[in-house]
Amino acid sequence: MNIFSRGIRNAFRSGLRAASLAIILGLSIGLCLIMLIAHKAVDNKIKSVKSSIGNTITITPAGFNPGSQVNNALTTTQLAKVSAIAHISSVTESLSDRLSTTGSTTSNFGPFGNPSSSNSTTSLTSPTTINFDRNRSGSGDGYHVFTGGGTNSLPSNFTPPITFLGTNRPTTIEGDSLKITSGSAVDANTDNNDVLISQAMATKNSSSVGSTFTAYNATLTVKGIFTSSTRAADDTVVLSLPTLQRLSGQSGAVTNATVTVDSLDNLSSVTAAIKNTLGSSADVVSAQEQADNTIKPLNSVKAVSSFSLIGAIVAGAIIILLTMVMIVRERKREIGVVKAIGGSNLRIMGEFIVESLTLAVLGMVIGLLIGTIGGQPVTKMLVNNSSDTASSQVGPASIRNFADRPAAPADGFGRGFRNNATVRSLSNIKTQIGWGILLDGFGAAVLISVLGSALAAGLIAKVRPSEVMRSI
Repeated sequence: MNIFSRGIRNAFRSGLRAASLAIILGLSIGLCLIMLIAHKAVDNKIKSVKSSIGNTITITPAGFNPGSQVNNALTTTQLAKVSAIAHISSVTESLSDRLSTTGSTTSNFGPFGNPSSSNSTTSLTSPTTINFDRNRSGSGDGYHVFTGGGTNSLPSNFTPPITFLGTNRPTTIEGDSLKITSGSAVDANTDNNDVLISQAMATKNSSSVGSTFTAYNATLTVKGIFTSSTRAADDTVVLSLPTLQRLSGQSGAVTNATVTVDSLDNLSSVTAAIKNTLGSSADVVSAQEQADNTIKPLNSVKAVSSFSLIGAIVAGAIIILLTMVMIVRERKREIGVVKAIGGSNLRIMGEFIVESLTLAVLGMVIGLLIGTIGGQPVTKMLVNNSSDTASSQVGPASIRNFADRPAAPADGFGRGFRNNATVRSLSNIKTQIGWGILLDGFGAAVLISVLGSALAAGLIAKVRPSEVMRSI
């Protein structure tokens, strides 16, 4: 009989003992699987966060106010130095301008800011509809926004200004991808008069691909029509950056740049490098604080699962160790006889290792059931504890309720939004049990059996056949 069959048979010499050990080991291996599941789920979430949240840096001219569009702009030459910094995946440069519709009143329209200071106009009409409440007072409540003529009503010839956006990535607006429904995108590097307009803008102005309109006293051609997931894009005309720089008389100027870093791990160092490169001429802002607040509780859960996994493996190994030591002591006479008739230490130790491995595999079957049932609840419990810690930093519930609004206010309320994003990112963790988890669980069972039978194997080697035969 070979060592495998003999080791398996020895594992079932006592059915009660085998069942008891299988259950105890099953609990240990089940805890291993639960911690593996939690560890994998959190690790995947961390990778997702690192690749999508907080890995961008916004660069604007120092003191730049997008409402008034004053102060010096950055230049493409300055940003070329930024692009050369290590770990930067891309740099999206843009220049924005506001043009009023020809014949429209050009008054200060609060939330839209001032029209272009160049006094240029466009023949396009904005598709934006203004919801103006004439019954609200003008005491800074956000509704009395028109300041022309000291009246609470809009002039009949007023239309909102239209944003002209020159960019080196004309298929995106503020990170939102545009879907070209007809025509084609403009060439980001070519200085021509081709533009993209939204479907809403095309409908409002009865335009199509090939249609023309005027702006900056020049004739522009619609090369493509797009749709977007944001309403703000409906009121935007997209051009190549060189084109808008020429038309607006701002050669080489850039009013905003978004830098994408290859990993959240490099965000801090890249931010420092950009600040060092641009100096006091630019305001450089990253989402490092938001990213750190999101990653920190996730790392806590990952650490807990890692330590628990190690503890479960050690506990299982100790169980097997004590069991195998006990079995070696019980079979000391049998071991001595086998060695007396020519059995080698290696063969006998192999039988005991197979026996312990058999018990560990039985435990793994039970542990698999425990891990499958308990993986999601335990992960959720660990995550909820971290979520409570994160949500305690958000502030009153009245602030947290703002989380579903479309735009985050600045400063204090902005922090509430960012903290809420942290809580939601934690609560969205999902566990999955795949072949990788099962293989890891099998590896844990093998590791437990090998570690647990190591000392027992050493005891086998110390058994002397002559001493055993004298005691018979």
